[in-house]
Amino acid sequence: MAKERSKKYEQMRERIAYLAARLIAEDGIDDFSQAKRKAAQQIGAPDTHCLPNNSEIERALRTFRSLYQQDEQPRVLVHLRQQALELMRLLGRFNPYLTGPVLTGIAGKYSEIDLKLYTDSVKDVEFFLIDHRIPYKSGEIRSGWGSVPVFVLEQDGIAANVAVYPENDLYTVSNPRARLSQVEELLSDVPDTP
Repeated sequence: MAKERSKKYEQMRERIAYLAARLIAEDGIDDFSQAKRKAAQQIGAPDTHCLPNNSEIERALRTFRSLYQQDEQPRVLVHLRQQALELMRLLGRFNPYLTGPVLTGIAGKYSEIDLKLYTDSVKDVEFFLIDHRIPYKSGEIRSGWGSVPVFVLEQDGIAANVAVYPENDLYTVSNPRARLSQVEELLSDVPDTP
């Protein structure tokens, strides 16, 4: 009886993960939590304990993209990484690091670029954007360390979320992140596309 219940639980998690991945890939939902809840609601999952974790959603998203977006997604990913690299070069004095779906390779046409800057002066970043006439919106995101200032930049229909962390945070363990040279290396491994 418990074995059967466990199997149903796992099947429900897989269904929710797959549907959440489809919502992310096709509808542009960029928040994994929102995609999980919406997927669970759509299939009438009564138990929120069945919600998959983010790594399960990421695996489902990789599978979905490899099956249904195998022609489009690699080109989109390269383009997003190129845009991220240009922005990282521009913001080089602030220790930029690429994070999120563009780094991990699960980004698609609705994805945004996520950068982390490590500097002790948020004002210096803001003055830099103003001096270079880069339009932005400012705000905050929640982090394990509290609120973090973020600048949202948009160019050619691609949004970049540029979060600014204290310089000391550069030496703390973080989610996967890549410095400029690592992003250049990612792009150097890409064959030329017509």
